[in-house]
Amino acid sequence: MRGRAVRSGVSRETPPRVRTGPVDEQSWVRPAPPLRPYISDYAGYRQAGLPPGRHRGLPSPRLTLIFTLDEPLTLAGHPDPGQAPGTYDTLIGGLHTRPALIDHQGRQSGIQIGLHPLGARALLGLPAGELASLDLPAEAVLGRFGADLGERLRTARGWPERFALLDAALLQRLSREPGGSVPAPGPSPEIVRAWQLLACSRGAAPVATLAEDVGWSARHLTARFRQETGLTPKTAARVIRFDRARRLLGAGARTGRPPLLADLAVRCGYFDQAHLAREFRSLAGCPPSQWLAEEFRNVQAAGDAVGER
Repeated sequence: MRGRAVRSGVSRETPPRVRTGPVDEQSWVRPAPPLRPYISDYAGYRQAGLPPGRHRGLPSPRLTLIFTLDEPLTLAGHPDPGQAPGTYDTLIGGLHTRPALIDHQGRQSGIQIGLHPLGARALLGLPAGELASLDLPAEAVLGRFGADLGERLRTARGWPERFALLDAALLQRLSREPGGSVPAPGPSPEIVRAWQLLACSRGAAPVATLAEDVGWSARHLTARFRQETGLTPKTAARVIRFDRARRLLGAGARTGRPPLLADLAVRCGYFDQAHLAREFRSLAGCPPSQWLAEEFRNVQAAGDAVGER
């Protein structure tokens, strides 16, 4: 995910959180039911009057689509180190295994959409694998549709209206591609099944188990899975485990009680605390204590709290 970390919820809409002084609004909703096989959530955010900072867009099992509202998104670093820094009014990012580095000067606002990789063909017109580790202006993939939707979202009044606009526009896009063509066919049933097994096992299913289940060789499954999603099954499993671990760590930090890494490692299927710490450094580009300090500035002595080694 490239944008701000947002709390999960179960209601159709979480009212914006507004503070006196600095502005800190966050609103999270699930999309309309027909969109849920393709989109996990919409996350609206508006912050102002905060100290300048850097946010890490961490690897996750979802592609990221962002429409900014008041100021562009400034990426100081991409998952692909060969991609130059830049600013974006809209951004779409593929699955990745290195963080995106997002700088802000105390203000940032937009809507972040989590896209399921197996829904990329239907919504984007291409497999998620073609976007692996890339950050692109949304218009480069969505054409005029992306630019027009971004303008409409910027002129909308409030989060409910913006979320309703997204539902209507994306439902229309699902039904028919621009120009009247039929939507692109979906991924093969074998890839769908393999992804479902990985997701349901929270990244614990071995590649051999996936291959046996779908009736392919491990080599064929790995090649086709990477072509479709941009990650191999083994790497996707790493990302799924990491995404769960960092979400649980963040949820604890918001309550002021981040979990011990040793406990978190057991819960998320790592061999031990050292294994989790290595994976965090590899996928986040920093140790857990640094990530907590950057993302949750009110967390004191984060390194001691998480029991980092």
